[in-house]
Amino acid sequence: MIDIKKIRKDPDFYKEKLGTRGLPAAEIDEVIALDKKRRELLQETENLKAERNEASKQIGAAKRAKQPADEAIAKMRAVGQKIKELDEQVEANDAILNDKLSRLPNVPHEGVPVGLTEEGAVEMRKVGNVREFDFEPKHHWDIGEELGILDFDRGAKVSGARFVYYVGLGAQLERAVYNFMLDEHMKEGYTEVLPPYIVKAQAMYGTGQFPKFKEGVYQVNGEDMTLIPTAEVPLTNYYSGEVIPEAELPVYVTALTPCFRSEAGAAGRDTRGLIRMHQFNKVEMVKYTKPEDSWEELEKMTANAENILQKLGLPYHVIKLTTGDMSFTASETHDLELWMPAQNKYREVSSCSNCLDFQARRMHTQYRDENGKLQYVHTLNGSGLAVGRTVAAILENYQNADGSVTVPEVLVPYFHGITKITKENAVPFRSKARK
Repeated sequence: MIDIKKIRKDPDFYKEKLGTRGLPAAEIDEVIALDKKRRELLQETENLKAERNEASKQIGAAKRAKQPADEAIAKMRAVGQKIKELDEQVEANDAILNDKLSRLPNVPHEGVPVGLTEEGAVEMRKVGNVREFDFEPKHHWDIGEELGILDFDRGAKVSGARFVYYVGLGAQLERAVYNFMLDEHMKEGYTEVLPPYIVKAQAMYGTGQFPKFKEGVYQVNGEDMTLIPTAEVPLTNYYSGEVIPEAELPVYVTALTPCFRSEAGAAGRDTRGLIRMHQFNKVEMVKYTKPEDSWEELEKMTANAENILQKLGLPYHVIKLTTGDMSFTASETHDLELWMPAQNKYREVSSCSNCLDFQARRMHTQYRDENGKLQYVHTLNGSGLAVGRTVAAILENYQNADGSVTVPEVLVPYFHGITKITKENAVPFRSKARK
């Protein structure tokens, strides 16, 4: 959340910067008007409280002098009633103001390319060589279905569209990928966490998913409990309402969790395959840092995500997203996109973002600096990586002409020594039946 004091001080700056994210200037004008009204109501309340105090003194003096104080008592009661009414107006005004503030996106950092769509994103670097096939590369869903390791039909039968069964070596490949990811992140100093998969509405508010993006999640138990759309939510809220000891900063945490998304508005997009599922696994990275360190930590986090792709031997590029394409809470985002041979294009597998103090203000997460003053931490988050999309890229980039898939060398130790997925070994119970 943006500090109202900063908006009050320079509203034109926020109109300009948030305008690059598609926010109408009128939204800032409404916030300014509500803030002005709040301060006027509070000033009126303070004036009336002074009147009430004066009336109280008059009543006390009259009682000590054994004189009637009916007029002063009546005045104090009238003033008290007016104060109560003003307090109710302040409360109602605050509710509207806070709702308006909670819907303002973060301010884009200098250097973020301006644009309301993904067009205009800047490629920062391209890594790895795109493989040249001597046969027509297949889509990962065709590869998986032919090997029997991905079963979309039974996923749809049991749960509906955008669900899948991983079977046999498909399930083992998914497990190998996320165990490899977690191990690599722990080498980089991250602490592994196994967080809750269901969170309160306040936690969703803290990381910026609520109130604006309620339609994109699965809620249970009425309005209060939500299946997490990303491990960012429970990881970033770990210190909500707390003061982190300065000596502990920066804090690095990582987690593997399932993620649940309704994919509202995604009708017709990526209807086949593992790219856009209602349930998928993701390894998440989250950092809490001092403000002066957060930009350096963003570069490190991006490198942590890249490390996974480099060791898997998957070609990718890194792009800096436009102002309009970044997440609501981000001030700058670096996307890693994997090369998908069958689609002949790059697809996102990770977003690494610096949220500055935007989330910390919503969560009231602070630290005490060397002068003893409370400061808001900066929070960062990044996929390290989306597991299903990584599996999809492995299937496509490591496919062979005979329909088999070579296992990336770094995954072989996690794969019980298996170096290739074939029709003969992919699903043990089917191989047994064939014998």
